[in-house]
Amino acid sequence: MAEQVTLTLPDSLAQQVREVATLTQRPLEEVLLEWLTRGSAEPEISSLPDDQVLALCDSELSSQEQTQLSDFLGKQRENQLQEDERQQLNQLMRLYRRGLVRKAEAWKVAVERGLRPALG
Repeated sequence: MAEQVTLTLPDSLAQQVREVATLTQRPLEEVLLEWLTRGSAEPEISSLPDDQVLALCDSELSSQEQTQLSDFLGKQRENQLQEDERQQLNQLMRLYRRGLVRKAEAWKVAVERGLRPALG
């Protein structure tokens, strides 16, 4: 059974949802549901076992994502980025930033548990 909920989104989040919905040609509701599902499936790092914390410490974008990101950034530097590529670049940058935050959180937990030495 499904439950209908009404949300008021901050402008910046609403803009992100619209961009992804447009890019993927899906309804906003579907994009939001996907994000909520993914967010609920992403456990707190402090609750993960040591091996998963260490894996997050070492995580990176896939080689394909890294290549795409480099290509888009190069085109952006040369002012040759098309609108659809700009949207894809924005999506990749969000993914990259989220990965960095998760990686930093994992490092914090790993240091607290004595799995990794403190940086600096």
